Amino acid sequence: MKALHVIPSVAPRYGGPSRAIFEMCHALEERGVGPLIATTDADGASRLPVELGSRLRYEGVPTIFFPRQWSEAFKYSGPLARWLRANVERFDVVHIHAVFSHACLAAARASRWRNVPYVVRPLGTLDPWALRQKRLRKRLLWHVWARRMLRGATAIHYTTTEERRLAEEGLGLDHGVVIPLGVREELLTPQADRMCFRKRFPSLGKDPYILMLSRLHPKKGLELLLEAFLALVNQQEFQHWRLVVAGEGAAGYVTSLQRLVQEKDGAAHVLFAGWLDGAENISALQDAALLALPSHQENFGLSVVEAMACGVPVLVSPHVNLAEEIRAAGAGWVVPLDAAALLQALMDALRGEAERSTRGSAGRDLVRSRFTWPRVSAELAQLYRSVTTQPLRSRS
Repeated sequence: MKALHVIPSVAPRYGGPSRAIFEMCHALEERGVGPLIATTDADGASRLPVELGSRLRYEGVPTIFFPRQWSEAFKYSGPLARWLRANVERFDVVHIHAVFSHACLAAARASRWRNVPYVVRPLGTLDPWALRQKRLRKRLLWHVWARRMLRGATAIHYTTTEERRLAEEGLGLDHGVVIPLGVREELLTPQADRMCFRKRFPSLGKDPYILMLSRLHPKKGLELLLEAFLALVNQQEFQHWRLVVAGEGAAGYVTSLQRLVQEKDGAAHVLFAGWLDGAENISALQDAALLALPSHQENFGLSVVEAMACGVPVLVSPHVNLAEEIRAAGAGWVVPLDAAALLQALMDALRGEAERSTRGSAGRDLVRSRFTWPRVSAELAQLYRSVTTQPLRSRS
């Protein structure tokens, strides 16, 4: 079976989806599904330094890149659209990742034209919170083509039950399937060089730290986390704690976060580590005392699952769509987006080493039972087989 994966961009700056698609395709290859990723060279204001228009192995996965010709938001690429029209029928199924981008529109249109079944993974863009951002633009795109794209999909792939509920209740969709993302199994086993992250940042010493590992964006609740943490370390009991903020974002936004820390005299307690990859990423996860992600909206939260795989407890807001699974498993703390509530939860988590260990173990058990790539890729392969035997949905 051949599966074409279409995604607007794969540069690291775009966060979890860029990482997850390569891990997903690796796992599918091992299951006998032949993947190809079609995408653009978009990388914020820059471009990825890749060969365009030819198949290559990128991050170990067959990939073909096309130029983003205009619009960082829409990522328009005429060459990608033309290639899709000419080549989509060579695949058994098309898996479209995202909604409000030109690549998604072009892939759905080409699939309908060639009668190839397609699956859409919305990446949280159908969440009511997300739809309120740039509302007029998204409303226009919804009525012009996104509604038709989604209703013509053979299936809509959600990664959490809550993501599906929010989208279907709000938009009247009715053909969703829930298959989560997975994590690399190496995260379930302690890394030999667990200290390589601290070696790169010796200012951490042996102090325990909270880890925030994410694309740096206003929706992640970073300001609220920084305010609560800096209030906490004013207390003698917590002055040895550190907060590690790992990730990249818009330069102006990152500068505003750093300015907030400076204004609160917190530079000695907060480390902006930048983008972490490979062994440093794993080391930072495995050595953390707690992972925090108090997002305003998160359709999955890959770093949350990675932390749980490492036996690290997590602190999330109810708007992280895995919150109920975390609560049910006892794998962490689910805290309202409220300054006082967040401060109290941080105090409880940092005071209780035994409780952190218990919740961390529960998180690892949850990942083993639900979120490993071999298990997830089996579900995806079954989804692909099922959509290729179903009649195509109406084009209306």
